[in-house]
Amino acid sequence: MITRRRLLEHLLSTTLLGVASTKANATSASAVTTDSSNADAVSLPKSDAELEDILALFRAEAQQQERLKATVISLRGETIFAEAFRGPPVNRAVNIKSVSKSVVAALLGAARYRSVIQSLDQTLEELTPGLLPKNADERVRKLTLTDLVTMRAGLQRTSGANYGVWVNSNNWIQHVLTRPFVDEPGGRMLYSTGDTHVLGAVLSELTGRSLHSLANDWLGKPLNIAFPAWTRDPQGYFLGGNEMALSPLHLVKLGELYLNNGLVNDQRVFDENWVSDTFTPRTRSLFSGDGYGYGWFLRPMAGLPAAYARGYGGQVVHVIPDLQLTVAITSNTSQRARSNGYMTTLHELVERLVVMPLKTV
Repeated sequence: MITRRRLLEHLLSTTLLGVASTKANATSASAVTTDSSNADAVSLPKSDAELEDILALFRAEAQQQERLKATVISLRGETIFAEAFRGPPVNRAVNIKSVSKSVVAALLGAARYRSVIQSLDQTLEELTPGLLPKNADERVRKLTLTDLVTMRAGLQRTSGANYGVWVNSNNWIQHVLTRPFVDEPGGRMLYSTGDTHVLGAVLSELTGRSLHSLANDWLGKPLNIAFPAWTRDPQGYFLGGNEMALSPLHLVKLGELYLNNGLVNDQRVFDENWVSDTFTPRTRSLFSGDGYGYGWFLRPMAGLPAAYARGYGGQVVHVIPDLQLTVAITSNTSQRARSNGYMTTLHELVERLVVMPLKTV
């Protein structure tokens, strides 16, 4: 078993930790757990050479993916790989697209921990009646926080082909909440950035603070990261679920927060139950077939439970609790990463070249 000391010695004696820039998708319905006893039962590399070989093979294939910008890998809290193959270095903030939805979900967990909300069963009518359109459908009034964070509001989507019309409307919240119902609340998952935008606005209304301020206070301070200001809607609400920016190094910290059950250096961001609640499948993506919890997709990797945050173009954070492993990947934001295309390529790259070797050596 590789020890922490030997791992650190390895990191210091190689260039794997350097910020380098080169020129040159069957799902499981089981919940993902972060029980550390499971991690102790999984073998890790027996020598520095084995770890180095694993990462060298990953590097060789990853850098051939022309859309892949950078990758950071953390094992048991230690960064073992951090490399920019093209584009900005790994310590520079980049657009994480819809990984922002996982950030909003984390803020919802922090709000529950801080008793800003009491339950995810609370409704818009109960919490923020001022956000409701006049003569709103009774079903809109009864939408719960759970409906929003799992994207099961039942309203016509504001993502995909409908995104442009939505963000060009005069009132994004009103636009979302006046879409026709295409399913009942709590029904199937309808991927929609409008749902998480409303969720972010709810948090802002309940606290009297912007989503930007909440992100930097509730997540940024304990994680020692900073969220630059991003897009606002016409009413001044920061966009909840898209356009946030974080560096690949900071994306790994988001994953590690869940591996550590919401605790950072003895400071609690959200309670342990939030992690298990988040990684319990509530619905399933109509596109990938993968499970979905609170802001995270769920799919096994090499037979191990795993979760991932996903953004347009191939921005991904993979979390594999049994290995205490986090892999953050950033990609070109100008090209779509379909579930049966480039996104599958990224999943397979991480599964085959990182998860499988770490599990079996």
